[in-house]
Amino acid sequence: MQLTIAVVSCMLVSLVSCQQYQPTTPIPIVRYENDGVNFDGSYKWAYETGNGIQAQESGYVQPAQDPNQSALNVEGGYSYTAPDGTPISVKYVAGPQGFVPVGDHLPTPPPLPPAIAKLLQFLATQPSTPEPAYNKIK
Repeated sequence: MQLTIAVVSCMLVSLVSCQQYQPTTPIPIVRYENDGVNFDGSYKWAYETGNGIQAQESGYVQPAQDPNQSALNVEGGYSYTAPDGTPISVKYVAGPQGFVPVGDHLPTPPPLPPAIAKLLQFLATQPSTPEPAYNKIK
């Protein structure tokens, strides 16, 4: 009998403590454009939602030196309002050099101290050191 009471009590506690479903209103898509992937590999898309989220991107294929390879270059951006009310806007480019985002909210590195900048300029003018000749058979 005590086991039955314990099991029923645990079931009631788990039933009451589970998160209840709270329906949300769907956010409409206000604008949607999609110029699919074209024969040359280029594309373009953009959208805007009813709550102010905007995003856009375009890309094209750039031929490389090697005819068997190519590189995709992409430009785009997105913007939204953060939960604290701050507007967030990011522009980016991506390609062989990697992903490079730009935005006012993103951290930036501090400027180089003058002594380090001078040292880097000096090192750039110096010849490279030859590879060491360890264990080379002559």
